[in-house]
Amino acid sequence: MRAMILDEPELEFGGGGRHIDPRYGIDDHGPVDLGTPAAPAEIKIGIIGSQAAVEGIRRWLERCRGEISARPSRQPRLFRDFPGFDTDRSFHSKLTFDDRWMRRIHGRDLARLTGQPAQAVRAAVEVWATELERLADENRCQVIICALPEELDRLEEPATADAEGNVPDGGSSRRDETDATERVDFHDMLKARSLRHRSPIQIVRRETWDPKYRPKTSDGGARTVQDEATRAWNLHTALYYKTGGVPWRLMRGPADYATCYVGVAFFTTPDRRQVHTSVAQVFNERGDGVVVQGGPAARSKEDRQPHLEQADAHDLLVQALGLYRHEHGNFPARVVLHKTSRFNEAEKAGFDNAADELRIDQIELVWVSSGDRLRLYRSGDNAPLRGTLLDLGDRLVLYTRGSIDFYRVYPGIYIPTPIALRPVTADHQPEELAAETLALTKMNWNDTQLDQWLPITVRAAHQVATILKHAQPGQPIAARYAHYM
Repeated sequence: MRAMILDEPELEFGGGGRHIDPRYGIDDHGPVDLGTPAAPAEIKIGIIGSQAAVEGIRRWLERCRGEISARPSRQPRLFRDFPGFDTDRSFHSKLTFDDRWMRRIHGRDLARLTGQPAQAVRAAVEVWATELERLADENRCQVIICALPEELDRLEEPATADAEGNVPDGGSSRRDETDATERVDFHDMLKARSLRHRSPIQIVRRETWDPKYRPKTSDGGARTVQDEATRAWNLHTALYYKTGGVPWRLMRGPADYATCYVGVAFFTTPDRRQVHTSVAQVFNERGDGVVVQGGPAARSKEDRQPHLEQADAHDLLVQALGLYRHEHGNFPARVVLHKTSRFNEAEKAGFDNAADELRIDQIELVWVSSGDRLRLYRSGDNAPLRGTLLDLGDRLVLYTRGSIDFYRVYPGIYIPTPIALRPVTADHQPEELAAETLALTKMNWNDTQLDQWLPITVRAAHQVATILKHAQPGQPIAARYAHYM
């Protein structure tokens, strides 16, 4: 048994600038693609919602062109002023609006969002999808913001949410993707309906843009809301990425192999009639994500976990790496594959055969599981440090959430739980794989706080799964991860 503290990974920003915190890096150096032809200098925004929501969101986004002060705190580094979103600061881009891109939902349509929760959600999805279809057909907007109808707000009770109202990692009440219980969710269902359109959508809750709105939970308590500057950071980072911008990327040394990161997860169709289907998410150190839907999977009688047949594992990785080559002009030298269930012999053989066929130099298979039962404690009341790593031989226990020296506090609202890494085949040392996983937790463009719980490979595969389970069989799906986040 060995214990150690990993250094907080740095990220790369504009002009080669480095920082461990995305907000400080963007403010000090700009996005990593600053000055390149691909960097979006203008983002055309469409909005769908009630009259009040359309006007309120547009007004708040125009306010965010200028600086928004950070929340007062005894830990001044924890909260950062939002410097404004304009061509002369931060992202060096601007949002543009046009009345033709504003789609207002009529009051009579909103009045119909009643009855049972599932019925109300499906009705709302139909109304918003109709307007989305009309707006997307015009092909003028780069991102379309959809205001979550207040009529549905009490049906969902997230904790402090990210730019789209998603619960942060480690504090989620969402069921696992392989849970057989149907989950009716406006966010996931509307995202599934939007996958055939060119422009990704961004779903926004009223508390994002309305400072007077105080959402309540079903028991009458107040729902936690992020401070305004943090909301501005998260939303504008997401909009920049969804337009094709690259806010930041992983650091890469001159001797490092060109690496492709793949996440594989599983889900059950809402009707529970279909077997589990695998989903892979491909990333590189720049953060480019490509969605791949794999073949069927089945739950094993031995370990009660979903697994792929050997041929399906082979085909999934071949398809994923084919898309990587299409994007980059070559195959990577190294593949790191994170999977949310144990690797069986058929899967290992399938993935290895694919790597041999495509002449991949290194393939490293890692089973990533959340919520390890083991806990570590520090003296006093402080949570374990983020980056705390315990090597138990059979697995690595890694605290991706915890106290952070840079913030001088534990910034979470729940007791942090570690994740477990079980390398199956690996050329790198355990601490190197753990450090890489820690860095991948920072590649989430829906939340700019540096301490996300899951690596982007697993987090993205989960997000893709929750959306694809609502897609119709044979429906064309978007390949860019920006449509799913």
